[in-house]
Amino acid sequence: MSDQPGGHMAAEIGQQPAIFTDLVARRGGFAPVAEVIRDRQPRFVLFAARGSSDHAALYAKYLTEVLLQVPAGLVSPSTTTLYGARPDLRDVLLVSVSQSGGSPDLLEVTQSARERGALTVAVTNTSDSPLNAAAELSVDVGAGVERAVAATKTYSATLLALYLLVDAVRGGDGEAVASIGEQAAATLDLSAEAVAEAVRRYRFVDRVLTTGRGYSLPTALESALKLAETSYLAARAYSGADLLHGPVAAVDGETAVLAITSRGRGGDALHDVLDVVHGRGADVVAIGSGADRVPAALRVPVAETAEEVAPILEILPVQRIAHGLSLARGGDPDSPRGLNKVTRTR
Repeated sequence: MSDQPGGHMAAEIGQQPAIFTDLVARRGGFAPVAEVIRDRQPRFVLFAARGSSDHAALYAKYLTEVLLQVPAGLVSPSTTTLYGARPDLRDVLLVSVSQSGGSPDLLEVTQSARERGALTVAVTNTSDSPLNAAAELSVDVGAGVERAVAATKTYSATLLALYLLVDAVRGGDGEAVASIGEQAAATLDLSAEAVAEAVRRYRFVDRVLTTGRGYSLPTALESALKLAETSYLAARAYSGADLLHGPVAAVDGETAVLAITSRGRGGDALHDVLDVVHGRGADVVAIGSGADRVPAALRVPVAETAEEVAPILEILPVQRIAHGLSLARGGDPDSPRGLNKVTRTR
C-alpha cells in the first residue's frame, strides 16, 4: 500500500485507533509530570509550537483555561529568537509542543524560558529529541514514525497526550477517553461513505472555508492546513465568531464550507453562523457529532464524546477528505510539493 501515492498517509490515518488505545493505557506515565506541575502551581501557562502542533497547542489552551481555570496563551517564538525578549517567567509553565522536537526556534524558546524561571515541559513524538533534552520534563506522544509529510497520527495523538496531561493535573481518571480508540475506529467506519461523497463533491473546488467554535476551532485550523498542504486548495479557517465580522462577505454559491460542529456549547454557538452562511448559498459540509443539528448539504458523522475530547475524533474524517482530494486532483499526499517532514525556522 505504501508504494502507491498516498499509501503512507492512508496507513497512518488507519493506525490512529490503536495508537489512542495504547496512549490511554500509558496514561499512568503522565502522573509524575502532572505532580510536578501541581506542586509548582503555575500562575500562567504558555504553549510554544509551530504548524499542526500550534493547532494542538490551541486545543491545550482551551483545556487549560476551561478545565484547570488557569489563564493560558500561545507564545510568539520570534519575540525570543528575532527580538531577544527576555520576560520574567517565574511561576509560569511553558509547554513546548513539537512532533519532531527538532525545530531550532522552539528549542531556543524552551532553553530561554527555563533560564528565566519557567517550568518547562516538552510534548513530542521523538523521545530523544533536542527539545526533550532542553526541557525539565517531557511527555512522549508515542505515535511511532510518521512517513507521510502531512501530519495525521502525530497530530491526533498529540491532542490526546495533551488532554491526558491536563486531566492528570486536575486529578482526573481519564474516563472521558477510556474508549477513545474504539470511538475512533467507529468514526472512521461511520464516516467513510460521507467522506467519499465529500471528495466527489469538492474535487474541482477552488475555495474552501473552514470554521468552528470553542474546542472545535483548532480542528477548523488544522483542516484548512491539511487541505492546503495536500491538495493545494486556497483554504482559510475562521472562528465562527470572527466569520460574521467581515469574512462572510466573501461567501457565496462558489464557496465550500467545512463546519466542525460537535455536540456542546461550541457546536451550539455555531448554529446561527451556519444559518447565515447557508443563506448566502454556500455548500456546507458539517463534520462532527452535532452535524445533524445544522443546515448542510452533506453531513459527516463522528462518534459522540465529551465536548472537550471531540477534537481528537473530529479531525479523522477531515484527514481522509484531504487524502482523497489530493489523489482525485492528481497529487500525492505523502509528498506535497515544496514541503519537508521537519521544518526548521527561527
